[in-house]
Amino acid sequence: MKTLIIFIMLNVINVILQTIKSLVTNKGGKISAALTNAIAYGLYTVVLVYMSCELSTISKAVIVGGCNLIGVYIVKALEEKTAKRKIYKIEFTVSADTLNKMLATEKLNHYNVVTVGNMNIINFYVDKKELRTIKTLTEKYDGKYIITKGENF
Repeated sequence: MKTLIIFIMLNVINVILQTIKSLVTNKGGKISAALTNAIAYGLYTVVLVYMSCELSTISKAVIVGGCNLIGVYIVKALEEKTAKRKIYKIEFTVSADTLNKMLATEKLNHYNVVTVGNMNIINFYVDKKELRTIKTLTEKYDGKYIITKGENF
């Protein structure tokens, strides 16, 4: 029983470290990536030793699979909570008639309008959740648009 508990704990910790290692290797600097890899692979060696315990192969597979579900979910949830939001600017060009129709029928937030000749450029400032809604709106009113990803905040 003690071996089973140690095996499960080591696997959860290993999955968490391996997931963090992947994120740091992709997004971090050279030193942080090297340190994270060293720690993760060091623990992985201990996990490999515990793989030779008396548990059946199917038990080990189920435990490792379950630990991956739990460990990766934990890390990704923490990553989402700590991630900086990105803001998108959508420049949408429409005629004055289309603009008036849009303003009369749609609920629009976070925008400003610039008039150039007989055309209007509507600048929307949205986060990723609102991006799809605005893209659908631009297709509905058949305008031309440009999307620019802004800085993190």
